[in-house]
Amino acid sequence: MRNHLLLVPLPVLFLIFNVQKTQAQKSGIETAGDIGLITVPAAALTITLFKGDGEGTWQFTKGFLLNQAVTYGVKVGVNKPRPFNNGDNAFPSGHTSTSFQGASFIHKRYGFKYSIPAYAIAGFTAFSRIDAQKHDGWDLLAGAVVGIGSTLLFTTEYQQEHMELTFNTTQGNYLLGFNYKF
Repeated sequence: MRNHLLLVPLPVLFLIFNVQKTQAQKSGIETAGDIGLITVPAAALTITLFKGDGEGTWQFTKGFLLNQAVTYGVKVGVNKPRPFNNGDNAFPSGHTSTSFQGASFIHKRYGFKYSIPAYAIAGFTAFSRIDAQKHDGWDLLAGAVVGIGSTLLFTTEYQQEHMELTFNTTQGNYLLGFNYKF
């Protein structure tokens, strides 16, 4: 578990250094989307730390790193121009893939009801990229698929660690049991 906690700062540092600087001409929606880019994955990582879930921290980190590698690899490989000539490398949306990776991690690891706020913020973050004229719908869809897909490859349900199937035999009697620790 100690080795997994050493990797915790990597996703946080990556997000901090990758966020665009706020400029005077940015709209409030675009700025809020930039905040969502950091908030959702930071919340996912924070949940694992508060729960003492070292395995979850490691699973989040692996999914995060894969998500970033695939997103930026495809961006460079495809080099799709942004709408309204706002630059290059539009496909897929990095904001969308990062925020949906965090939301889907919470969903897969801890359950849907805990992920509802994260999905709402991820959806708003995706919308902010269209509002800022940085992406179109295909960029957002691809970003969400990459983010969710990277979570599905590495994340297991947290509850599975608390289930146990038992078997006991004494004097010719057999007992099969199921234990669940809350």
